[in-house]
Amino acid sequence: MLGIKQVHHIAIIASQYEVSKSFYCDVLGFTLMGEVYREARDSWKGDLALNGQYTIELFSFPFPPARPTQPEACGLRHLAFSVADIDAAKAHLEAKGVICETIRIDPVTDKRYTFFSDPDGLPLELYQA
Repeated sequence: MLGIKQVHHIAIIASQYEVSKSFYCDVLGFTLMGEVYREARDSWKGDLALNGQYTIELFSFPFPPARPTQPEACGLRHLAFSVADIDAAKAHLEAKGVICETIRIDPVTDKRYTFFSDPDGLPLELYQA
């Protein structure tokens, strides 16, 4: 048996490290646990936590290729975050200038959700749990 316990972290490559770091920390509420500049790669790596738990590795690399399409490109489709109050969460994002889709209802679970994007167009979802 493999014995996977949980997802340890999600790695995201940003085209503009400082812009994405600000988005994930100042807009979404992640905490920067630490960061390091890797001179040989001309790359930043930031470790971001959510509610005290290490969650995202935020990288920068010179001239990363753009995501081919969204969200149907092969690979990660989107990253979803659970929230207790989707209306308040959506209002918070919109007050910070983030464009959100209209809140929809999942026909299978009857739960409410909406999509928005990070600064590089990575599709993100809020899901009312």
